Amino acid sequence: MEPFYFKSYDKVIGVAYNVKELEKEVEKLSKEDPAALQYHLKEGHIVSWLNYLGENGLAEMLKGVTEPEEALARIKEYELLKNSTQMLNKTTSSKKEKKRKAFYYY
Repeated sequence: MEPFYFKSYDKVIGVAYNVKELEKEVEKLSKEDPAALQYHLKEGHIVSWLNYLGENGLAEMLKGVTEPEEALARIKEYELLKNSTQMLNKTTSSKKEKKRKAFYYY
């Protein structure tokens, strides 16, 4: 998969290979170069890249967002929701496995 390159004119000012790195770059650039970050948000570059990665949920959450602080808050919210869902799936899977094992003991 191709990374996302944050550029300010012809200069690369940040690179993200996944959502976690995107979060870090957005946090950094919101302080160091918010205008460049706003440009990528306004033009839909980040949303397009997220769709390319298959992160359609986060892409939807960032559609129309132009402010760095809002983008960062939504990325963090997405990560929190994603991690919570993964934990819930592991718990549910573990309970199913225990039931299956219990069945074999009878």
